[in-house]
Amino acid sequence: MHLRRWLLAALLPLAACEISTDPGPRLDPDAPARLTYQLIPGGDPGAPLGVLLSWDLPTSGRANAFNIYGRSGSVGNWTLRATTTSTTFHDAGTPEEQYYVATRDANGNEIGNSNVVTIDLTSSLPAPNGLGSVSLNGAIQLYWSSNAANVAGFDHYRVYSTDYVVSRSVCSANWVLEGSTVSDGFLVGNLTNGVSRCYAVSAVTTDGHESEWSASVLDTPRWDARNAFVYSRQARPDSAGFLFLDEVSKKIGSVASTTRADLDFTIERHDDGSLWFAPVRSGVTMMLYAATPVGDLTSIDFAPASGFAAATIEAVPGYAYVFRVQKNDGVHYAAARVAFVTPTYVVFDWSYQSAVGNAELNVIPAR
Repeated sequence: MHLRRWLLAALLPLAACEISTDPGPRLDPDAPARLTYQLIPGGDPGAPLGVLLSWDLPTSGRANAFNIYGRSGSVGNWTLRATTTSTTFHDAGTPEEQYYVATRDANGNEIGNSNVVTIDLTSSLPAPNGLGSVSLNGAIQLYWSSNAANVAGFDHYRVYSTDYVVSRSVCSANWVLEGSTVSDGFLVGNLTNGVSRCYAVSAVTTDGHESEWSASVLDTPRWDARNAFVYSRQARPDSAGFLFLDEVSKKIGSVASTTRADLDFTIERHDDGSLWFAPVRSGVTMMLYAATPVGDLTSIDFAPASGFAAATIEAVPGYAYVFRVQKNDGVHYAAARVAFVTPTYVVFDWSYQSAVGNAELNVIPAR
């Protein structure tokens, strides 16, 4: 009995020594580790501007430089693309299909190779849907659906624009990058009122894969102002007239005296105390934009194709009005939304489209 206990005690340390955990494959301390890539988007999903390779510094401390190799297919000879002392490399132009990185020591000998990465140009993101726009004063607000952002790997959007060829009614091929954003909206500023541009949006993954572009939209910024006020002619005739464009001074949005014959409209007070918009000259007609109040000046999109008249219309808070204005260079469209009405004056927001014949006052839907 005592012998058996002694043998068991003697065998236990041996058994413990035989228990081990497999640490897995050992990493080469001279090899660049975790080689990855990120594409550089350039507008064409199938032709990025280049690729950025990144890797970890070898742990041995013997690295003096790195050779970057690439090849155009999954088989074939490798070509030396560059040598660098950095742990990143930007390969401009159309990327190779495969890359790897080799470590060089102080004598120029290659002492370790990284993993091979294969460049896949296929994007996993769909094109953004529902691109629309809001016309502003010297600016355009773009907005779109978040369908691409809901897909795994999404990182940001890229916004493009080009000029619009009015004579041929087409967007030109001169697309440029306006900027990028992580939200589903983008404000394009520093624009010239009355000049149309086309816009489109793409989505980009964290590793640089760019989606196809959204459908494009055309938009034209226009003049506007908030909280203008015009007195009734009966209260203050010197400040009861309004011109969307004063063709004498070239000023946009002018309050003027009712003695002027070139006014677009005046504010008239009826016997019951209500205040009314009244077109003045023969080239100005107007109409109620909608039968119900609108939330904001930007709720007024296109001027209607018909329905304008020279009749007066009561100024009611929350309601919107659209004007057809004949100027020396042609027809222009304008809009107003009444903020509030007092016994003697009307406060309103207004917009004016300086592009001849352009009925766009706010939003153009996706095409």
